[in-house]
Amino acid sequence: MVDRVLVTLDGVVRDPDEPLITADDIGVLRGDGVFETVLVRDGKACAIELHLARLRRSAEALDLPEPDAGRWRTAVEAAVKEWGGDREGALRLILTRGRDGVDSETTAFVSVSPVPERVNKARTEGISVITLTRGISVDLAQNAPWLLMGAKTLSYATNMAALRFAARMDADDVVFTSTEHRVLEGPRSSVVIQRDKQLLTPPARSGVLPGITQRSLFAEAEKAGWECRYESFFTADLITADSVWLLGSVTLAARVASLDGLKMSPPDCAEEIVELVDRGVSRPWKMSDWAQG
Repeated sequence: MVDRVLVTLDGVVRDPDEPLITADDIGVLRGDGVFETVLVRDGKACAIELHLARLRRSAEALDLPEPDAGRWRTAVEAAVKEWGGDREGALRLILTRGRDGVDSETTAFVSVSPVPERVNKARTEGISVITLTRGISVDLAQNAPWLLMGAKTLSYATNMAALRFAARMDADDVVFTSTEHRVLEGPRSSVVIQRDKQLLTPPARSGVLPGITQRSLFAEAEKAGWECRYESFFTADLITADSVWLLGSVTLAARVASLDGLKMSPPDCAEEIVELVDRGVSRPWKMSDWAQG
């Protein structure tokens, strides 16, 4: 059983211990690139078509060449086959601008590694979360598109710093807020609040990354009779909600069990929400479904 998998876009399975990226790759030097993280479950890459669509959207935002979806699918299939179908894995699609000052192609590859240990606990026990300001207005994304808010870029230093700060505060995760005290997103997740049979998440125009797991939940929830809305809401709404969830492509659904030190009891519908997410990420999506959401 392999513990890591590395595949390039030619479909060749590489030795993960052998060098692949050069020291002058712009993705390394400047974080100039995009990526996707995908859950591998039961021998399949969950919602891969939505991830490929978002990869294309992020590449467009960075003026990168349009990703060849067919080549990416081939690499993903090879990586998943090498990983096997008896365990979950965290699959990553990495695309950078290539070497600095060299007329070369982009750097592109797929990798698979074990799911982090924190994931199982987050799914079963919930997570403790603190709110942190991102120091920006919800209007910034529309007024300054060059800041690439809403694109999934390799520039994750701030997000990782927020998670390290949370750990020092004995918290598991973070919910970012705007200067207007509106809820934005987590460093690696979308925020969804539940009120009765209603689900709310912040709209993309607020500068948040459109969430694939959140999209999958909404698709299944609407079929099950839930009202699902993209609507801006405030930090105070987190406290008054029946439940708060952080949704990510690998963790899937993590219920917020503690918010800024305030304990939050699980709602009666907690198991249903988890089941809706599981069904949503497993459904057969098409790339065109991304534009329809």
